Amino acid sequence: MTSVNPFNLSDSEEESERRPNETVDTERSPSDGAPGPPPGNPFSTPVDAEPPTLLSSNRTSPNGEGISMSSASATAMAGGAETRVSVDVIAAQLLRDQYVLTALEFHTELLEAGRELPRLRDYFSNPGNFERQSSTPPAKEQGIVPGGPLNRAGSISTLDSLDFARYSDDGNRESDERVAVLEFELRKAKETIQALRANLTQAAENEVPSQERKNFKSSPEIQEPIRPLEKRALNFLVNEYLLKNEYKLSSITFSDENDDQDFELWDDVGLNIPKPPDLLQLYRNCSSSLPSKRDMVDVAVGADFADLTEHCAVQDPPRKPDLSQQQQAEVVQELEYQISLLNNEKASLTEQMRKLQSEIQTLKQTVSSPPAAALDCSSQNTSNPASSCTAITSSADSPSVPRADNGQYLDIRGVSDPQSEPPCTQNTPQSHNKLKSRPPVHFDQPNRKLAPAFQQALLSFCRMCSDSRLGAEVSRIADSEESVMLMLGRCLPHIVPNVLLAKREELIPLILCTACLHPESKERDQLLHILFNLIKRPDDEQRQMILTGCVAFARHVGPTRVEAELLPQCWEQINHKYPERRLLVAESCGALAPYFPKEIRSSLVLSMLQQMLAEDKADMVREAVVKSLGIVMGYIDDTDKYSQGFELMLLSLGDPSERVVSAVHQVFIPAFAAWTTELGTLYTSLIPSLLARIEKLLMHGEHGLDEHKLHMFLTALQSLIPPLFAVVLQNAPFTKRAKLHGDIPAIEVTRFPRPASPLQDVATIIGSREMLSALLLLYDHQLEHEGTTGWESLLWVVNQLLPQLIEIVGRINVTSSTCVHEFSRFFWRFCRTFGKIFTNTKVKPQFQEILRLSEENVDASSGNGILTKATVPIYATGVLTCYNQEDDRKLLVGFLEDVMTTLSLSHAPLDSLKASFVELGANPVYHELLLTVLWYGVVHTSALVRCTSARMFELLVKGVNETLVAQRVVPALITLSSDPEISVRISTIPAFGTIMETVTQKELLERVKMQLASFLEDPQYQDQHSLHMEIIRTFGRVGPNAEPRFRDEFVLPHLHKLAQANNSQAVESKRIDIATQLFEAYSALSCCFISEEVMINHFLPGLRCLRADMEQLSPEHEVILSSMVKECEIKVENRGMGDAQGSMSIASSLVGEDAKTKFLSKMGQLTTSGAMLANVFQRKK
Repeated sequence: MTSVNPFNLSDSEEESERRPNETVDTERSPSDGAPGPPPGNPFSTPVDAEPPTLLSSNRTSPNGEGISMSSASATAMAGGAETRVSVDVIAAQLLRDQYVLTALEFHTELLEAGRELPRLRDYFSNPGNFERQSSTPPAKEQGIVPGGPLNRAGSISTLDSLDFARYSDDGNRESDERVAVLEFELRKAKETIQALRANLTQAAENEVPSQERKNFKSSPEIQEPIRPLEKRALNFLVNEYLLKNEYKLSSITFSDENDDQDFELWDDVGLNIPKPPDLLQLYRNCSSSLPSKRDMVDVAVGADFADLTEHCAVQDPPRKPDLSQQQQAEVVQELEYQISLLNNEKASLTEQMRKLQSEIQTLKQTVSSPPAAALDCSSQNTSNPASSCTAITSSADSPSVPRADNGQYLDIRGVSDPQSEPPCTQNTPQSHNKLKSRPPVHFDQPNRKLAPAFQQALLSFCRMCSDSRLGAEVSRIADSEESVMLMLGRCLPHIVPNVLLAKREELIPLILCTACLHPESKERDQLLHILFNLIKRPDDEQRQMILTGCVAFARHVGPTRVEAELLPQCWEQINHKYPERRLLVAESCGALAPYFPKEIRSSLVLSMLQQMLAEDKADMVREAVVKSLGIVMGYIDDTDKYSQGFELMLLSLGDPSERVVSAVHQVFIPAFAAWTTELGTLYTSLIPSLLARIEKLLMHGEHGLDEHKLHMFLTALQSLIPPLFAVVLQNAPFTKRAKLHGDIPAIEVTRFPRPASPLQDVATIIGSREMLSALLLLYDHQLEHEGTTGWESLLWVVNQLLPQLIEIVGRINVTSSTCVHEFSRFFWRFCRTFGKIFTNTKVKPQFQEILRLSEENVDASSGNGILTKATVPIYATGVLTCYNQEDDRKLLVGFLEDVMTTLSLSHAPLDSLKASFVELGANPVYHELLLTVLWYGVVHTSALVRCTSARMFELLVKGVNETLVAQRVVPALITLSSDPEISVRISTIPAFGTIMETVTQKELLERVKMQLASFLEDPQYQDQHSLHMEIIRTFGRVGPNAEPRFRDEFVLPHLHKLAQANNSQAVESKRIDIATQLFEAYSALSCCFISEEVMINHFLPGLRCLRADMEQLSPEHEVILSSMVKECEIKVENRGMGDAQGSMSIASSLVGEDAKTKFLSKMGQLTTSGAMLANVFQRKK
């Protein structure tokens, strides 16, 4: 695949590419000297020009519809019988005469008819045919010639192109503004040309030399390297194929791996390149055009091709007999047409490359020779006045003029008599031997006798500016590398402010190169200051570019200059007002850490980062600081800095930003752990220090544990598990026996937990996955057969770390779900990292020794037994769930059954069992397992165990799907609701209430409703005080969240009945218990929307009954109930007086607000317990 010439600005050349078989005389581009109209009249037609004919091409079109030029001309001139004209010839004539719009319409009609023409398709798919020309050709080349450039159509006036001078009174500015606009457009056009030349140069550089290409052809096993343009085109086609065939994920991954290419735009592949067919079409064309054996037949020169074809057909029939002869001919014609286009394109590219190479040679000659010219006013002026030149001599050749730059520049400012200046033969400094070794330059001197003063005065009319700074720089031409650096050092500070902000990163290579090579330190500091202040608020890409340059600078200049030149620039911007600039400083400290002197790295750089971590307010800056600190920790070798590193770890772990804490776990802690591993203090100092802080936290947190700090220390310990396991493997007795050769099985994907970052991957810490796999085989064999004798690091884990952790677990509050979850996750990752054999032989036995499942192990009187602590849920959820084999599941089921039985029979609190069910119930994988455990309790012989099982269903219902609720939960609850023991039946009420609150299946709700109705309406339960208490408590809890119909038709009517029955309760203690529960239930339900009918028939009557009880039992409650009754009555009245939508008037809303104010004020006067009031308001939320 060849690239299209981006400098082919002549349409005539493009047309010649499309008509390769025409003669040179009829189709030549203007650049090749094509004959055109006379210069005097560019629009006149040549006398000998033939009248244009429609049929002027003798090339056969790809579809075989062309006719020869001679026959077509005879037909056109004679006007004889009509002949069918080829559509390809018509298209060629339209394009040749520049009837582009007509050709476009013709192309559209052919597309609609299903007859796409390759000529028109290639022309209109090539954006180069419609690009604006970068410069205006001379008048003599603007004649109307075939294939001439397209005339630019007038654009629509927009706001930025409107010429306001025409509409204002100040008409004198019109010409000035137009000149400015034209200068801007000229400058942009020149920049475009420069960019295109750069692309062409790059393409030329990537061309494989012809000798190498011959080697590739002669050696098929050696493949020619792919060129960038070919790679981008193939990438585009592969991505297009993936999208068309629904490989979307593969396409996304492929796009991410080639993020420098836009796969939605073909023009991103390269300029002026027509899009090829898709991969499928290319494959089919390739397979259909495979060379047959007839291509290899030896024939004599001059043999008839038809006979040869017939002969070959007899010897070897085609590979695809189903392809007709006509289709084969069309394919051959299409391929010949494409080959001709490619050949012309190649010739054009070769010509352009030749021109550019000549330009390069010219530039090299200009640079290598002294840039001075001589005044030639003799016969040249008379023969060609336009080519007169100015005599400018070098001041370096005049010994009388003092040299301020020590001869490093050729100064063209001084002008003197060339005759009086002999060639420069003086000695120059040793650093300029290149200038000294050049041959002397001689200028042709005129045979005139002008006075030097007259000649000087004459030359003064040459308009040169050497008084300004820029004029002085232009007049001096650098002649050595050092002088170039000096010139760049002077010019760059003036160039940078005038470059657009969006393009200033293009100056980074120039600034860095100058800063590296400049001899003066002051100028180097100024240039590096410019680099760090180059962009006001650099984005990610710009910062990466600057950092890349800084690293390259550091590699080039060494640590001394990095400390002396780069570090002060970072220090200056540590408190910059823009966070992007401070972010650049933070990232620079990490990127340059390997290149600082080690004393500076562990002192000044560390202090800078510590200051930014403590003082900077931007999260992204502190995140970058933490990452840079991690990189610095990877290069520090000063052991005295360990304590400072530990404090930095704690400081960053306590950061309020999640992204900063995440960076700590991803970068800082792994790097710090790697350092402590080298120091030998990972398990002797770092981990014990964190455990000591956790113990101190638990000791001082008896009345209120700081869960945030506990989470901070536990996650730090969790991030230290992979480094600890790596230490265990590296210090094992078998480490020296690990061998990488032989068949080493791959590590299972689920062997280790997913690491938070590559630095926490055990394979990365060890060095390679092969080494880790070999060590794991020896590790499992050692644990299973040989034991841990002499294995110091593992013995510390087993004998010190595990007992201390289990002791800490036993001291945390079991009701704190956060603490239970954090420790469960820690033990899960710990056991998964150290492996199944270690878990079964070292971890589980220590827990089982403590959790002796017997009634003697539970103190029923005080509830301080180990089974009531957090050890139970953490062992169940953190250790027993690490592996999910059948034996592991049986062990978990048996443990939970034993705990439930033991706690129930010993009348101990059930908090530890509830915590286990809550933690396991969060994962749907364990729902079946938990239901199995509960069914064990349902059929247990002890009523205490059955009660516990019924209460556990309440916790499980919320997370289980409705299918399991209908098939497993409700049947078990109905079985328990008919239990002989009344306490078991009462224990099912909260679970039934939770089902009413969470389930939406009507049949299921009706079954639960019937069961609750039987509790309320069955005569045997009329005197069951505890049952009524449980029902009222359940109604108050689930009523606000239950289905409105269930609330209106079931909950409120039965609360009304219970309130009425309580008025006649003889036992005062029972009456006040029921009244208190009713008060809480009505307080919660008062926040719900209640229809007017239910409000009148049930809610208000129930409140009045409750108020009657409270008048005698609790006057404080009676005041609140009176306010509630009054407010409800006002609502009912307002609804009756309102409109159909039930909207309330302003006055009634004010009355309602007044009632609420009174209600709240009365609530504040209550002397009842704060816990009860907190419950009231909690349910109102």
